[in-house]
Amino acid sequence: MQAVSNSRRVSRLLQSPIFLSFHLRSTEQPFLSGLAQRNYSPGVDNVEETPTEAVKDLYDKMLQSVNVKRSMPPNAWLWSMIENCKHSHDISLLFDVLQNLRRFRLSNLRIHDDFNCSLCREVTKACVHAGALDFGKKALWKHNVYGLAPSVASAHHILTYAKNHNDTNLLVEVMKLLKRNDLPLQPGTADIVFSICYNTDEWELINKYAKRFVKAGVKLRQTSFETWMRFAAKRGDTESLWKIEKLRSDSMKQHTLATGFSCAKGLLLERKPNDAVAIIQVLNQTLSEAKKSGMKDELQKLVSEWPLEVLKHKKEEERKTLAASLKSDILDMVTNLNTGLEANISLEDLNRKESIPQ
Repeated sequence: MQAVSNSRRVSRLLQSPIFLSFHLRSTEQPFLSGLAQRNYSPGVDNVEETPTEAVKDLYDKMLQSVNVKRSMPPNAWLWSMIENCKHSHDISLLFDVLQNLRRFRLSNLRIHDDFNCSLCREVTKACVHAGALDFGKKALWKHNVYGLAPSVASAHHILTYAKNHNDTNLLVEVMKLLKRNDLPLQPGTADIVFSICYNTDEWELINKYAKRFVKAGVKLRQTSFETWMRFAAKRGDTESLWKIEKLRSDSMKQHTLATGFSCAKGLLLERKPNDAVAIIQVLNQTLSEAKKSGMKDELQKLVSEWPLEVLKHKKEEERKTLAASLKSDILDMVTNLNTGLEANISLEDLNRKESIPQ
């Protein structure tokens, strides 16, 4: 039965469309004091004792406008304040102004709507730039006292910071906030989340969030499938790889170079070098010239980098047997790649004793 299942899967892979088509208020001071001592971003001074002069001037002018003159200040002042925020003390003044403006809009102008989403995005962006991430997370709260209308686009600014700093704890915090505040997930969210999990080798986490995205009906992009399938191939998890491939083939017709090679790696793990050859041959025939230019690099990575990645994730008792089979099957695959593909594939890494345990 296993042989029949494997045969059907290989047949489906070879017949898939890609191979058939070309295609801060005073009460907040204790909190802010603690926040100021946390260094979120290299190059950002979070222990500044005084706010930026331009920010403080605009802060004073806007408070005078709403509290003394009883009039709404020009929008340009608020936007200018956001642009000039440099560190956490600036952000604390910004949020204090936002709270005062919201209160004035409610009590004097009878405006119950929040500020628009564009303002929330820029406020969150400023928080990230200033290293005041705890304030940025406040911008994702619905019914907040600052009048900010949270959106997933605002969350993307914080998630991008988490990606740039390989911060999985921040990723988890933001994903909880998205769920708690009923913010809809988007394909772009998956791209960032998957990338963070891949870069930090968080296999269980990527699968946890992938299920959440799929359940929410998010249409994953090719880039998300590339990351997810690469991860499965790197882990040597063929069961997951074929499940992801099924999801991918149900939603899009054409393979990319990355997803095609991930399938080839899966077949090598199942000791089917000839089937891996067939997939690479058809990829070579069907991909555009621009995409085809990456074939040589993908082949080289498959030979010299991928086996070591797989072995690293396997138990010690499995490594010797797997190393021998990969060496043999990859050599067979490369030998039989007689498609006219111009790639000078070096097998040096496979032959080095120290590269793969014997």
